[in-house]
Amino acid sequence: MSTDTLWLRVLGKRGTQRQAIDELVALPQQNPFRQTILEILANWRITVNESENLSEQDRELLMNLSPAYLKWQEETLQQGRFEGIQVGRLEGIQEGIQEGRLEGQRQMAENFLRVRFGKLDQELSGAIAPMLQLPPQELTSLLTTLSGEQLLERFGESSG
Repeated sequence: MSTDTLWLRVLGKRGTQRQAIDELVALPQQNPFRQTILEILANWRITVNESENLSEQDRELLMNLSPAYLKWQEETLQQGRFEGIQVGRLEGIQEGIQEGRLEGQRQMAENFLRVRFGKLDQELSGAIAPMLQLPPQELTSLLTTLSGEQLLERFGESSG
């Protein structure tokens, strides 16, 4: 049968409706017509299912819509999982970028302290992590103006 009349046949009765729903479910998943009708039918089925006084015709409609509803539900769950994976990947990329920035700042601070003081002892090296909590401009300003002792007073382990 033709997809031109599919929507009308979905609204039909009995065998015509069942066949139209089977054709609808068989359309390619990317078909926008299919996606729209499945969503409408799913909402329709939910509404009919919530009714307390179902007629014989309503029960038949629910039965006919069940395959389409289940297909829509499955695809919606898969899409949700895919989007969740994409969000997780994006969050992972953002974390990686942040870690890369922090590592770059740490290396910059270590190199700056080595050049400025001729060496980087363990005590001064331990003070770098708290220094990295500062905005980059403030950190650069402190690294250029404070002595090693002042840096340790402000950022060393005993500064708590």
